[in-house]
Amino acid sequence: MKACLHRRKYANASFAASSGGVIIALVSAEETDSASLRAMIERLRNGDLRALARAISIVENRASGAQELLAECKRSAGKAVKIGVTGPPGAGKSTLVDQMARWLHRQGEKVGIIAIDPSSPYTGGALLGDRIRMQELTADSGVYIRSMASRGAVGGITPAVQDVCDVIAASGREWILIETVGVGQDEVKIASLADLTVVVLVPGLGDDIQSLKAGLMEIADLFVVNKSDCDGAARVVAEILALQELSGAKRGPIVPVLQTVATTGTGIADLMGEIVRQRQHAPKDSSHISWAKDLKLDHLGIAVKNIADSRKLYEVLGLAVLHEETVEHEQVHTAMLPIGESRLELLQPLKEDSAIGRFLQKRGEGLHHIAMKVTDIDRMFATLQAKGVRLVSDKVRVGAGGHRYFFVHPSSAGGVLIEIVGEKE
Repeated sequence: MKACLHRRKYANASFAASSGGVIIALVSAEETDSASLRAMIERLRNGDLRALARAISIVENRASGAQELLAECKRSAGKAVKIGVTGPPGAGKSTLVDQMARWLHRQGEKVGIIAIDPSSPYTGGALLGDRIRMQELTADSGVYIRSMASRGAVGGITPAVQDVCDVIAASGREWILIETVGVGQDEVKIASLADLTVVVLVPGLGDDIQSLKAGLMEIADLFVVNKSDCDGAARVVAEILALQELSGAKRGPIVPVLQTVATTGTGIADLMGEIVRQRQHAPKDSSHISWAKDLKLDHLGIAVKNIADSRKLYEVLGLAVLHEETVEHEQVHTAMLPIGESRLELLQPLKEDSAIGRFLQKRGEGLHHIAMKVTDIDRMFATLQAKGVRLVSDKVRVGAGGHRYFFVHPSSAGGVLIEIVGEKE
């Protein structure tokens, strides 16, 4: 074992000879310099699967060089179509994704699959059973499968999925299939990431379909009733169509409902034909649609002279300070007060010549900024730069609570300072 590791670091290595026949995976935070990154990216673009796997590991684990690697991948990423496949546990999503990938591969397409498995609440590990169920595809270089643990994330996907999609797209894959963890009615995060969302249901859900209509049922671009060789499949189709008709005035066109038997491949050609048809008729520039679904009001920033004095009013209103923190590089002390699904952020300057200090001198206490949260902050930053939007920030930074953020200049936002907030680093 010592001979294997002598004078060398391994980021992802497996050894069996000295471990009683059991494969031991060793993972280290390997230093990655710029020259190594450039070489890795070049191999990745040329279809090297080992380079692709290594690049994804760097990005997923936020290892050294991750941001530089991501920036390069975003610049060279192709127009990969991201298909989200979601639905309740036991719906047959893994088998369906397997069949979808086979169909695309037969058409000569290069496919990437991201299969997300739940992490154990006790050990933090994941069985990665989706990859086991798709093992016949793993030997085919035309289909790349990456298993990811949910790591406790809600919404069916993890924060790193968008970054992993960018890396896979940079490798030349035209299609990326994203299978979520089995989800419930309010776990709809996949809709903000995927270009098209497939919601998979099965006979036997009964009244569960009624309970799902307030969440999961509303994000579908396409419904699939899998295991349609079982009793009750026709009833499920009828219920989905009936629910859509009842809410048709709000939702618009009826979403297609297809039937499949993933274990035999029945209905897969019709499913993929409908997906291809929808993509052909999709707007060429639909980025405004995905951003609209993704953006949420995060908080209102209020500049105050003294947090201790200002919080008294809010406490009378029943709001309690959840968290206080000093952000040294911004020279500001902050206090967060939850209000509904959003928050108020009180901002007290540490120095008069800080940004908040100058704001108070010029305008006095009051609303300083509006913060909106987005899933992929790096892509948002790059998009606004490309569109010529004036930004206050020269890069995405880390602020209070470990969240990443940047500011849009008031001149580009009707006189209001806008903060864009992302996931925690």
